[in-house]
Amino acid sequence: MRMVDLIEKKVNCEELSSGEIHFIVDGFVNGEIPDYQMSALLMAIVLNDMNEREAADLTLSMMRSGDTVDLSDLPGVKVDKHSSGGVGDTTTLVVAPLVAACGGTVAKMSGRGLAFSGGTIDKLESIPGVNIAQPIERFKEIVRKTGVCVIGQTGNLVPADKKMYALRDVTGTVQSVPLIAASIMSKKLAAGADAIVLDVKVGSGAFMKTVDDAKRLAELMVKMGKLLKREVVAVVTDMNQPLGLSVGNALEFREAVQLLAGKVPEGDALYEVCMLLGTQMLLLSNLAESDEQARSMLKRAVDSGAGLDKLRAMIHELGGDESLLTLAGMDSLCAVKRLVPVLAKEGGFVIGMQAELIGRAAQVLGAGRATKEDAIDPAVGLVMHKRVGDRIEQNEAICTLYVNDETNLDDAIQTMLEAVEIGKRPETITPMVYAVVR
Repeated sequence: MRMVDLIEKKVNCEELSSGEIHFIVDGFVNGEIPDYQMSALLMAIVLNDMNEREAADLTLSMMRSGDTVDLSDLPGVKVDKHSSGGVGDTTTLVVAPLVAACGGTVAKMSGRGLAFSGGTIDKLESIPGVNIAQPIERFKEIVRKTGVCVIGQTGNLVPADKKMYALRDVTGTVQSVPLIAASIMSKKLAAGADAIVLDVKVGSGAFMKTVDDAKRLAELMVKMGKLLKREVVAVVTDMNQPLGLSVGNALEFREAVQLLAGKVPEGDALYEVCMLLGTQMLLLSNLAESDEQARSMLKRAVDSGAGLDKLRAMIHELGGDESLLTLAGMDSLCAVKRLVPVLAKEGGFVIGMQAELIGRAAQVLGAGRATKEDAIDPAVGLVMHKRVGDRIEQNEAICTLYVNDETNLDDAIQTMLEAVEIGKRPETITPMVYAVVR
């Protein structure tokens, strides 16, 4: 078998067999297939696509390229959730403990943020003492004890994805639905989950820029899950504006605590997406028989404080100071040298936002990374005061910046002014949820 022949097959729009796909992934990881040949194949896939069976075979080969986690000795249905990235998206810190409080088993590995998109691991590390680098046995011990644990990904989890993504990033081959699907699903499957809820973001702050592309990605991942004998549900949600009002690590953790403490009202975008994701997780866990029953269970876990208790228990087991998970304690973690309001230059209505620019404003203040090696300041970021559709007066605050280092303050202010569009009252408001794909 020769790599050049397989490249030509995909150039000619032919299917690759399961054996051929395994040969490609194995050879690339082992260094037998050079970057230039893999780049040629990736571009052929971008141009000529893959069918569902090919995408499933690619996912399976990538999953088997490194370590896999066996969670079979944990009780119940092991359920995971994954977001395709976003701004102000702190759903994991809300949904994981809520589902555990309802009797679920949530064993999750998460990643760090890069550029404008936040990462759950960085948010967890905003709590002093938290250690996300736990051995697998300790990880499972915490899940047995509390019902929930979120840690960083192991070093050799899906090395094929690490190598392929690095190549895709510099060869213009990121935007391929089957390649994105294989990247996401290989990591989720390697992490050992029985059931997976996927939050597929669409809009200016997401990989998927159109609803049609996002639905195609969601449908493909659900079908891949079925082919690979996993229960998968995908929801397609909006990322044209931040999901929560807070953008930044401790700020987003504070908003999660506020929601779990009952301080975020029903109808709020973050609240409703968390309820939707949690509902799907409970249904897949066989702990609820209907959407209505699942939502009622989650709401009781908020109202009783059981969800917040689970989050505190997890933080304690990870070595963190769980006493800080109060409203006052979280305020102390968000204390900065300056609070700087960004004022609207004109009055009217907020008719649009660019979530990516809002994320970048927080990033330049120190809340995110330009490269994986960059340090972040957990306290800095911003809090939005307006959503799309809200009325705003001239010189009223669009948001408040949380600032420690003023080096890039002017850049952050200008970026925020560019990110928020003000005009006449909008005739329609983009929905927060576009589809649920089962």
